[in-house]
Amino acid sequence: MTRGPLQPARPSQAAALTEGAALTERPLRIGLFTDTFLPDQNGIVTSVGLLSDELRARGHHVDVVAPEFPEHVDTRTDVYRISSLRYMFLPTYRLAWPTRRDFERKYDIVHTHTPLTLGLAGVRLARKWQVPHIATYHTHLAAYTHYVPGLTSFDRMTRLVSRVSGQLYGRANAVIVPTTGMLDVMRDMGVRHPVVIPTSIDPRGLEAAPPILNPWPAGTRRILSVGRLAREKRFDLVLDTLSQLPDAHLVILGEGPERVHLEAHAQQLGILERVTFLGVRPWTEIGAYYRLAELFLFASDTETQGLVLQEAQLMGVPVVAVGARGTLSGVAHGRSGYLTMPGDVNALVRHARDVLGDSALWEQLSAGARDFGQTTTPGGVAEQVLEVYARALGMSNSAAFSLPAEAVTPRSSLVYDR
Repeated sequence: MTRGPLQPARPSQAAALTEGAALTERPLRIGLFTDTFLPDQNGIVTSVGLLSDELRARGHHVDVVAPEFPEHVDTRTDVYRISSLRYMFLPTYRLAWPTRRDFERKYDIVHTHTPLTLGLAGVRLARKWQVPHIATYHTHLAAYTHYVPGLTSFDRMTRLVSRVSGQLYGRANAVIVPTTGMLDVMRDMGVRHPVVIPTSIDPRGLEAAPPILNPWPAGTRRILSVGRLAREKRFDLVLDTLSQLPDAHLVILGEGPERVHLEAHAQQLGILERVTFLGVRPWTEIGAYYRLAELFLFASDTETQGLVLQEAQLMGVPVVAVGARGTLSGVAHGRSGYLTMPGDVNALVRHARDVLGDSALWEQLSAGARDFGQTTTPGGVAEQVLEVYARALGMSNSAAFSLPAEAVTPRSSLVYDR
């Protein structure tokens, strides 16, 4: 973990910090504010869900404050739903519409994970309650401006997203980023001393997946890619790579607004019969797809971390991916797979051929991938987050959080982008 001095508590938080002695004698009340959660499936959902599990296992009270989905029935006991509306630019998403009546409960720590309505509500509540605000920067926001018509060109001229984000994250007591590749983004925003804590993956959910019907045709090389089918994920480059691997078949897990375009692109390349779009699959099955795959191919250059890379490697699947920002530290180049420059299809093809064409190299990379994928655990990440909480509260970690860890039911670690 990269450390730096956290912002000291403001005078308005003095009353909260004087409660430090009392906090050492009871569990913390923690609010995890996120504008995306189940049934959404993406890296933020994975991160927030695992963090809540681990914090609760250590005796703390946690609420995952998330938008309401009218058709969804929660099976988790930690979710606190806020009334929501359909988001016009992404119809499958819900935008929370919080009111004052929604927040009669109070938290010792407000930890925001997104910058939309619930993230902003968390900022306001932390200020109102005079408690520390911790923010995790999961998404490189400037890469997603195309979801708001006209914002991309306007942001290019004004750097509006960076400036507004800087005001939001710059006022937090601590900002967590998942990889060192995001530190330059923080500097551009004017955020000082961000803390690097990688998002964890729990391998138990992957390894427990039961056998599935093999979606790859017999006799083909088995390539897998996982993610939300959206422009910034660059599945068009994955298809371009496949077009130069004539003995390979690609399975894509995920759904999104670009699916029709991607199917048309595959048709234009003459490879549609060598691509299987499986859509969103139950999390209980996902590990089985990794288990069957020979190569994981990934071309997004906008990731803050790229959790699917870690998931693939945990299951022993060598990775060939674009190296940019968060993915630069997501693959051990030459040991668990290979990284290429953004947009370099020729390099993607070359490395894919190398991995699939040399069985000894594949075995070596597969073993390296398993080792590299184990570098972070949910429990270890939670301990690092608790240390950030303790420092923001002006407490020592050993004194504040010496609560016994209890067993928790393993949950899916693979909630991939939809």
